[in-house]
Amino acid sequence: MTAKIIGLTDWFSTAPGQYLLAWEQAQFDLAVADLFGYNALQLGLPELQGLQANRMPHRWLALPEVLPAGQDGRVPRVALITDAAALPFPQASLDLVVLPHTLEFSADPHHVLREVERVLVPEGRVVISGFNPASLWGLRQGRGRFCARVGLSAFGASSLYLPEAGDFIGPWRLRDWLRLLSFEVESDRFGCYRPAMRTDTWLQRYAWLDRAGARWWPIFGAVYFVVAVKRVRGMRLLGPAWKPRRATSAAPVSVTHRH
Repeated sequence: MTAKIIGLTDWFSTAPGQYLLAWEQAQFDLAVADLFGYNALQLGLPELQGLQANRMPHRWLALPEVLPAGQDGRVPRVALITDAAALPFPQASLDLVVLPHTLEFSADPHHVLREVERVLVPEGRVVISGFNPASLWGLRQGRGRFCARVGLSAFGASSLYLPEAGDFIGPWRLRDWLRLLSFEVESDRFGCYRPAMRTDTWLQRYAWLDRAGARWWPIFGAVYFVVAVKRVRGMRLLGPAWKPRRATSAAPVSVTHRH
């Protein structure tokens, strides 16, 4: 787990990492600003303050290890050291959980999502971001991994564009997982349409692609952003299996008259 986190942290300090963080920060701020409740939790990625725009009184940042020097986790207010697959919260106790790239860098992402479903209250929300495999960034990452696997050193691990660790989960696959856990997708969007460039200069030259991509090929952004709500189906009261017996009227009695 430590190696994965270090690789992710190093990548987010690069030019494309800063570009992606800026877009995601704006999306998280917009998504959580008007969500109300008492308890909110962010799982992983301290470089992004996913709850800074939220006004719930209790906000936590959960990490698998202690924050490195220079990162104090100011927002959320409290940092917890815990495993995302075993959260120290009782069932139905959180109103909001944000997962910035948490699932794709977890050993068992489906189990993490089940744990999130357990701790969320009915109608609670989960906000998820992740890399999109069906994008220019995803295609370059797939090419780099293929070349490294077949032993082409010229195009091997050094050509990986995204963090080396992690199993990127497509948005369509994530939707299936959410549906199985009784989540309903409330909104989704894609972003970061610029080519897989390593320097800020070249990324800025293609800034116009963010507007063009959102209009002409919206599902091919480098990152996706999903907001889902936990639905709890109401119980349906069933009637008795037997049919009620109708009351039988008394047999008519003949009345005799003297006259």
